[in-house]
Amino acid sequence: MDSLLPPLLAAFLAEWGDRTQLLAMMLALRFRGDRRILIGIGLAALVNGLLATVAGHFLVGYINFRAMTLMMAVALVFAGLGGFMPQKPPKLGKEGGANVILGSFLGFWALEFGDKTQFVTMTLAARADSLVLAAIGMAAGVVLANVAPVLLADKMPAKLPIRSIRLGAASLLMIAGVLAGVSALQIV
Repeated sequence: MDSLLPPLLAAFLAEWGDRTQLLAMMLALRFRGDRRILIGIGLAALVNGLLATVAGHFLVGYINFRAMTLMMAVALVFAGLGGFMPQKPPKLGKEGGANVILGSFLGFWALEFGDKTQFVTMTLAARADSLVLAAIGMAAGVVLANVAPVLLADKMPAKLPIRSIRLGAASLLMIAGVLAGVSALQIV
């Protein structure tokens, strides 16, 4: 559970109000709410999560526990800061659209590769016992954060206070980052 839950929660919070949610809404509008979009999102998140966990596992051999905790704190703070930045929706091409899962996979994989969620997952995976569970946790958090945009699509902005949720999630990430930083630096 220690390997699964932190990446799930961090990914869920990091994704709220992010460009990926805007992409999920745009895909849902284009593909008329096809729930297979979530399969593409989940597969892309799992691939990116596995890449992040392998990188995190590799770093453990070179960085001590306190340095990794400080790196995680920085990742959480920057993920929180990113939540305070306005997000521009990605642009979809006019061609294609025949394969919902492949289109969703490619769009999310490209948008998430090297994103804050992947970096936070890398630092969390470095402390995890199971790389696979950490990757699954990240993927589950990303999918859960994108269920509402896919199912509600054009109704989401009217039904949910997206900006308030994004700012709240960003604040929680920053608080977690500061607490991790204080722990790493042994200030208290």
